[in-house]
Amino acid sequence: MLRGKFSIKRQLLLWLLIPQGVLWLAGAFLSYNVARHYTSTAIDDSLLQTARAIGRQIKPQDNGLIIDFPHALQLLLDDDSDERLFYTVSLNTGGIIFSNSELPPLQSHQRPDNRIVFYDAPLQSESLRIVSLYFPVEITQQKKWMHVQVGKSTEARSRLSKEILIAIAAPLAVLIFAMSFLVWWGINRGLRPLARLQRLVEEHSGQDPSPLQLDNEPEEVGALTSALNRLLSSTNESVARQRRFIADAAHQLRTPLAGLKSQTELAMRETTPEGLSNRLTMVHTSANRSIHLVNQLLTLARSEPDSVKGMPRVPLDLAKLIRELTAECVPRALAAGMDLGCDTDISEAPMHGNSALLRELFTNLIENAIKYIPRGCNITARLSIEDEHYVVEVEDDGAGIPDSDKERVFERFYRREQTGNGCGLGMAIVKEITERHRGNIQLLDAEPHGLIVRVVLPIKAG
Repeated sequence: MLRGKFSIKRQLLLWLLIPQGVLWLAGAFLSYNVARHYTSTAIDDSLLQTARAIGRQIKPQDNGLIIDFPHALQLLLDDDSDERLFYTVSLNTGGIIFSNSELPPLQSHQRPDNRIVFYDAPLQSESLRIVSLYFPVEITQQKKWMHVQVGKSTEARSRLSKEILIAIAAPLAVLIFAMSFLVWWGINRGLRPLARLQRLVEEHSGQDPSPLQLDNEPEEVGALTSALNRLLSSTNESVARQRRFIADAAHQLRTPLAGLKSQTELAMRETTPEGLSNRLTMVHTSANRSIHLVNQLLTLARSEPDSVKGMPRVPLDLAKLIRELTAECVPRALAAGMDLGCDTDISEAPMHGNSALLRELFTNLIENAIKYIPRGCNITARLSIEDEHYVVEVEDDGAGIPDSDKERVFERFYRREQTGNGCGLGMAIVKEITERHRGNIQLLDAEPHGLIVRVVLPIKAG
């Protein structure tokens, strides 16, 4: 199932702007509640001060109460504006002393010792914020409580809260808009190197081996560019190897196929049974050489790094593998007049590797020894452990290889001797397979004469 494409720019904008919007809403909500709290506190303080001022102007005298309002307080109480105050003064024993409106009482009974109470209550078509305040008075030598209620419409509180909210939210909105624009501009500017890298990759020719280069690139884009350059380098090397392999294979196949064609044409011209038999024998020999060359080329192709990545590595027993291969090659060694043996005291040698390639590796080593040393010589395959590595040695007591040729024998299609049926790929295959298993191979001189092919493989192959 294909997943939909997404834009890094869009993702960055969403992850940056959405939190900003949430913070703006949270800030506006918090600002509104803070403004409402302080507005309510200011109004409550104003109502309390007014209630106390009223209470102080009512004093007991003789057998009653005297009311002495200053002119300023009277004007405040009788104001007809939107900020009009409503008040009621009464005794707890009953009876209203004076008022301009009968304010609603508390829903629950309020004892006189709870002297100050704020509450909201409806009055006609509007809602009031009311303060209830009790003052102790003595009338006819009896202690009584004077109840003062002062109320004010909550509309003023709501209006003031909204004004404060607008005063705070409007600058915040402008700030959020400016920040969003800066974020958008910054993201576009920050992603500009990626756009330059995209254009550079699109303009880069597949035949151009030069690496990608960007001027003043950020660290993240530099890491991506380096990774792309490594990929391009690996791809170019792989393509070069494939081209070289195809060219070498075409060159090497041309000769045996041309010889096979010539022998076939000569065989078609033969008129005697003996001559035809000889020609067919030569055709058979040429066909065997061609088959051997093709098999070696296919093995070499399988041992290439790009091919090995797709080939599984499984647990295997290297000691068992060496013993089996040695036993399989004994008949060929006996037919060639040689003594082939296996020398190892290791019962088990577990490791991870590609069993098909490892079999090809050690089969090539033993068959090369059988093919190129004289009759009557000895060949020994050994397995040992050294420093967390398996060491496989194939030793013969033949003529050996001069030091000048020890490195060249690993080159493809290099043959020290033009006799025999070899195609010069055996040791190249051995080296490729060894390197693919993170090992190394050496050619050493045997004592008193001969050659030791030493293959070192890690026990824990990567």
